[in-house]
Amino acid sequence: MKCGVAVLFVAVVAFLGSDAAAQVNPYKDPTPGVSGYRAEVLAEVRVQEDKFTRLAEAISAENYKWRPGADVRSIAEVFLHVAAANYNLPKLIGTPPPAGIEVKSMEKSTTDKAKVVNTLKDSFAHLKEAIVKMPDADLDKSLDWFGGKNTERGVLLFITRHMAEHLGQSIAYARSVGVTPPWTEDQLRQQAQPPKK
Repeated sequence: MKCGVAVLFVAVVAFLGSDAAAQVNPYKDPTPGVSGYRAEVLAEVRVQEDKFTRLAEAISAENYKWRPGADVRSIAEVFLHVAAANYNLPKLIGTPPPAGIEVKSMEKSTTDKAKVVNTLKDSFAHLKEAIVKMPDADLDKSLDWFGGKNTERGVLLFITRHMAEHLGQSIAYARSVGVTPPWTEDQLRQQAQPPKK
């Protein structure tokens, strides 16, 4: 058990200390003016944003219509599903979608790569702004949630879990169409470089 923890610690330190220029490190460069729980959530959102954006840009436009089965979301639909959630869920913490954003129809609105990538980027900007604007005092505010109760803190937790779930799905989709995630490519390039003396 101790050996496994030590290996995990070394891997995390190596990841956080890596010199991959394209990789976002919100733990090193946090969001200015935000601290506590919201800062922790924003750090995770920024990591997810970086990975989603880079993966969306790495997949070819022709593959945006690809889906693993007839009744399963396509690559474009998964990215747009995440974007729709990034617009829709913040209303639970006080920031509704901007005027003109059609959340209900967003998932099937386009398969055009440029439009999907722009929608995804804009949705992350909206989500981050909503978290920054949210007062810390509201974190423990209660609300109705799937037939029960939750807090606004719990909504933020759900947002990060939802994104992580669909990032994993998107990684599997990308690999199915022959795309290696860009951050894995970064790591492979870094490993191939001779050690610095």
